Amino acid sequence: MGGFLSSSSGSGPAPETALAKAKEVVASTPVVVFSKTYCPYCIRVKQLLAQLGVKYKAIELDVESDGSEIQSALAQWTGQRTVPNVFIGGNHIGGCDTVTEAHKGRKLVPLLTQAGALTGPAA
Repeated sequence: MGGFLSSSSGSGPAPETALAKAKEVVASTPVVVFSKTYCPYCIRVKQLLAQLGVKYKAIELDVESDGSEIQSALAQWTGQRTVPNVFIGGNHIGGCDTVTEAHKGRKLVPLLTQAGALTGPAA
């Protein structure tokens, strides 16, 4: 289980490092929400996941030292630059509208269950 070697060259992490960091988190965590603390759409998605009893990891890009690099890497990887940027079971799901529509269409809970992300019975 090796980690990244952190560079302290002062110019910040290279884009490849930000992309590798994002991919490592997504691969090792059933549900990841790349978010910003002040974003109302991010808050809505995190509240929905919490209401469902989902274990998820939020990466707050406005708090992370390399948040802007991660956001750029996510845009390159997924084609989506906006937050929230949600991954379930290693798959890119999308943003708030996509997650909300999946829930309304009764597709979100099965995805979360398959990913092993539900801690208890979903409401």
